[in-house]
Amino acid sequence: MRKIILLGLALASPLALAGPRCSEADKAQWQDPTKFQEQLKAQGYEIRKFKVTDGNCYEIYGFDKDRRKVEIYFDPVSGRAIKENIED
Repeated sequence: MRKIILLGLALASPLALAGPRCSEADKAQWQDPTKFQEQLKAQGYEIRKFKVTDGNCYEIYGFDKDRRKVEIYFDPVSGRAIKENIED
């Protein structure tokens, strides 16, 4: 019984850490990642890390125009922020 519980916890833990699901659209509809980052930089973001998540999001780590540390998930089609973590 103990092994079953431990196995269940091990399998469920990656799901608990997973980010949001941003898009179901075909990747042909996504914005160009380089142009998308350029648009964010023009808005004052400093991007330290950019990646595409398993949930089909563009995710950035860096700083906003006010120099606050940010982690933001974006819909790659619309560019809309889906989830934001901002540290003051």
